[in-house]
Amino acid sequence: MIYLDNSATTHPHEEVLRSYQKVADVYYANPSSVHRFGSEVERLLQQSRTQAAQLFGVHSREVIFTSGGTEGNNMAIKGIAFMHQNRGKHMITSSVEHPSVMEAFRALESLGFEVTYLPVDSEGKVQPSDVSDAMRKDTILVSIMSVNNELGTIQPIREIGQIVRPFPKAFFHVDHVQGLGKIDLPIKEYAIDLCTVSGHKIHGLKGTGALIVQNNVSLFPLLHGGGQELEARAGTENLAGNVAFVKALRLLLEKKEDKRAHMSSLRNQLWHDLIENQQVVINSPKNGAPHILNFSVPGYRPEVMIHALGEEDIFISTKSACSSKEPDVSAILQACGLNSDRTTSALRVSFSYENTEDELRTFVQTLNSKIEKLQATMGR
Repeated sequence: MIYLDNSATTHPHEEVLRSYQKVADVYYANPSSVHRFGSEVERLLQQSRTQAAQLFGVHSREVIFTSGGTEGNNMAIKGIAFMHQNRGKHMITSSVEHPSVMEAFRALESLGFEVTYLPVDSEGKVQPSDVSDAMRKDTILVSIMSVNNELGTIQPIREIGQIVRPFPKAFFHVDHVQGLGKIDLPIKEYAIDLCTVSGHKIHGLKGTGALIVQNNVSLFPLLHGGGQELEARAGTENLAGNVAFVKALRLLLEKKEDKRAHMSSLRNQLWHDLIENQQVVINSPKNGAPHILNFSVPGYRPEVMIHALGEEDIFISTKSACSSKEPDVSAILQACGLNSDRTTSALRVSFSYENTEDELRTFVQTLNSKIEKLQATMGR
């Protein structure tokens, strides 16, 4: 099997699975229980929070464990909107965000909030000048992803943070789910107020992640009940999941430069091999993130190519797994101004540091073979 859909989810690392199983088996008490067993579990929870904070370069009270990217994005966006709507109801995002961000903003629009959706260039990049032009006195939130999940476009987060910083009513949120471990994102230095990360994108487990919230930021909780997660997220803590997430994070950051270099090499190799086929058009920017390459095979529906490759146990995707069951057209590529031939035939290859050069060569050879067979079948 050749798995090239790592932007949708990754294979859990063996050490992560062992950490989860041990904690779930041994430290199963409720951290809120007042007995000694509960106190031991509470200490382990706080150790995990402290370790996560150190890895992110923030204070332990700025780490809120979540169930992943969708919850983290909703918590940040809706939490700011509901808590600070007396300061203003204007919010800013881009036209190429993940569905968990786009749908959160659309829901807020139905409640009377005003959202500006910034355009992007042909590579899917937001222009800082557009952010500056969109800022208003009543702007309370700017939300821009660090790495686009379909194209791999790296957004100018540092520049945007500097634009938002002088506005005292506005907060800056970054969806860093696709960028975690792939690019550096110093949260304090880039003036990021809220940052979403997810475990299952970094060889961790589904249902794990965190929202980094700077100390000066207050959120309206989406879940009410107990005072768990610094009173920001009620519900009994998923200690085993949190420990597993921190383990995945530590493993990810070990020799991170070597891992990035390996993925960049894979991407460059794939880019070179794909453009040799005149049927293929590459959509990703040349200087994108090291783990994503998006391309189109105009004239062929993406699910046809997906299933054809799947017959050979090679797995890629069309776009975000959260929107892949929608019609063929890619809203992200549409926002980039690409023509319908490309927006309706886009495919995404996403790899991790576990993939190999041989796997990518086999993928390209199989892809070329499938295209030839489809051409013959269709009489082209």
